[in-house]
Amino acid sequence: MEAVTPKHTCLKLELQDSQQPIFVKGTWFPSRFELSITDGLNAWICSASEDQVRDRAAQWDQPVSEYLALAERYLGFQHPDSVYGFAGAGDGYKRLSWTFEKEGTKLEWRWKCQPSPNSKQTTAAVLDFLMDANVGLSEEVVRKTQSFERLKVEAEKCLAQSEKITSEKIEFESAIYAKFLGVLNSKKAKLRELRDKLSNKEVAGKLPEEEEVSSEQTEPYVSGDDKSEEEFLKDYPATSKDVPTIRSRGRGRKRGTHK
Repeated sequence: MEAVTPKHTCLKLELQDSQQPIFVKGTWFPSRFELSITDGLNAWICSASEDQVRDRAAQWDQPVSEYLALAERYLGFQHPDSVYGFAGAGDGYKRLSWTFEKEGTKLEWRWKCQPSPNSKQTTAAVLDFLMDANVGLSEEVVRKTQSFERLKVEAEKCLAQSEKITSEKIEFESAIYAKFLGVLNSKKAKLRELRDKLSNKEVAGKLPEEEEVSSEQTEPYVSGDDKSEEEFLKDYPATSKDVPTIRSRGRGRKRGTHK
C-alpha cells in the first residue's frame, strides 16, 4: 500500500563526460518510484512499476524496501565514490546508471528513461520543485535563526542569573564563615579562660599539701659534735668510783636493795 504523501528528492548531477549538469527529481513510494530528468532543454521520465522494482530487487537478492532505500540514497545525493552515467540508448532514450560497492564487489544499476512527452512541462515541474524547496529552506533558515536568537537571549539571561546566584552564594558563605569564625574565637577564649582558672586552682590546692608533706618528712638536726652515749662511755676514762654511776645512767634504771 502506497504512502499518502510520497518523498521527493532532487539531485544536481555532475557527469564526467558532460560539462552540463542534469537535474534528477525523484518521487519515492513504498514499492515503486518515478524519475523526472532535465538538462534545461530536454527532459526524460522513468516510471518504475511495482513489478519492475520487485524483479530488480529479486535479481540482487534484496527486499523491495532495501532496494528502494539504496536507490533513493544514490539518487538523492551525489556520492563521490560512485560513477554516474547518462548515456544514449537509441530513439531518444537515455540510460541512467550509477555504481556502488557491496561486500567488496562493485555493482552498477541502470534504468532506462524515455523522452518526456512534454519537455517544457517536465522541466518546469523540476524547476518549480527546486524553487519551492529553496523557499522552504529559506523559511527554515529564518525560523532557525530566530529560534537561535531567542535561545541566545535566554542563554544570556540564564548566564546572568547564574552569575548573580554565584555571587550571592559567595557573599552568603563569606558572611556565614565570618560569623562562625567569631563564635569559634569566642569559644576558644572561654575555653582558655576556664583552663587558666582550673590551672590556678590546682596550683593553689597543691601548695599547702606540699608544705605539710615537707614538714612531716623533715628529720631533726643532729650536730656533728654530739655523740651517742655509748661512744661517750668508750671515750671517757673510767674509774672504779665512776663506773656504777655511769652504768646506771647508761641503763636508765635503779638497782633494787636486797634484804
